[in-house]
Amino acid sequence: MQAMKTVFKISFFIVTVALAASCSSYDKLLKGNDFAAQYEAAVKYYNERSYTRATQLFENLIMHYHGKENAEDISWYYAMSLMNGDKDYYSAGYQFKGFFKRFPYSERAEEALYLSATCKYNQSPDYYLDQKLTKEAIAEYESFVDRYPNSLHIPEINSRLDELRGKLMQKDYDIAYSYYLTEQYNAAYVSLQSFLNNYPESPLREQAMYYMLASGYEYGINSTEEKMRERLQLVVNDFDRFAALFQDSKYLSSAQELYTKAKEAMRRIEN
Repeated sequence: MQAMKTVFKISFFIVTVALAASCSSYDKLLKGNDFAAQYEAAVKYYNERSYTRATQLFENLIMHYHGKENAEDISWYYAMSLMNGDKDYYSAGYQFKGFFKRFPYSERAEEALYLSATCKYNQSPDYYLDQKLTKEAIAEYESFVDRYPNSLHIPEINSRLDELRGKLMQKDYDIAYSYYLTEQYNAAYVSLQSFLNNYPESPLREQAMYYMLASGYEYGINSTEEKMRERLQLVVNDFDRFAALFQDSKYLSSAQELYTKAKEAMRRIEN
């Protein structure tokens, strides 16, 4: 047992010394002016997937090799290291877009533009959060498709666009529905109507139409008599469309009840 402990201590010491020497050598290289050695080491670290070290070296090299022979490779490896290492999608996306602008005729240009959009996609948050980055990702993917309509990435992009647009759809529905829950019926009616116009194929269409009808009824029945008939007529019209589209809806009986109440209120006004 004692012998095993001794072997372990010796092994640990050797590894520690080797790591210290390696770090010392790396720091010396990083702070030095041997840019050819830095480039060779950076590529080696990248290929070994030691992305943090590669990133630091490539960052050093970008300014030195600006406009020179290795500039394209360095820019590419730097962006890839940022993306694959610390998953710094913001910085990586910025570098990929910069690569595309600096080297538009490179054989990597298409991939750079695709990865720029993909970095934005990877930053898109859950649907209930602010969707600014989601909209930017959609815009970047759409721009890529316009430029490279025959790209091998198109099927994957279309799938991701569906996912991103689904987030916007869910966000818009939740906002509209929240107006209904907080009894802001006019805002709910307008928002749900807008939702239905913007997402005609939405799987949420049935419930959106029902809550629009319910919001319209509440808004109309609590209006002045002068406005009530006009607003309740919209409820009647909305019910007719809803009943025609969703004959087996779980909301149909509730919608029918609102329709009946609206018609009765309209008759009272007429009398």
